[in-house]
Amino acid sequence: MANSSFYFLGFLVCLFVCSSCQASGKTWCVAQTAAPDDKLQAFLIATCERYNCKAIMPGGPCYQPANIHNHASYALDIAYRGTGVCNPDVGTPTITDPSFGSCHYP
Repeated sequence: MANSSFYFLGFLVCLFVCSSCQASGKTWCVAQTAAPDDKLQAFLIATCERYNCKAIMPGGPCYQPANIHNHASYALDIAYRGTGVCNPDVGTPTITDPSFGSCHYP
């Protein structure tokens, strides 16, 4: 009986530790490393026609580094927030917050 109580206690501790690792359960959508620039650019243009991309415009907190991969990652995440779908052609879901410096992803 004491042995089964020990295993149950161990199970509860593991459950607590595992649940606190992913407590927020938040995910983001970022650009695939190998996504072609032309596809990223097309996605970026289409997304910024529908959503507010002010943060990745010159002077915005996410403008630097000014490259297609970073800007598309931000746009992918904005679209992901709006639709609940991470575009499988150019995006990939992640559990790692891509925010950096003063650039905060939604």
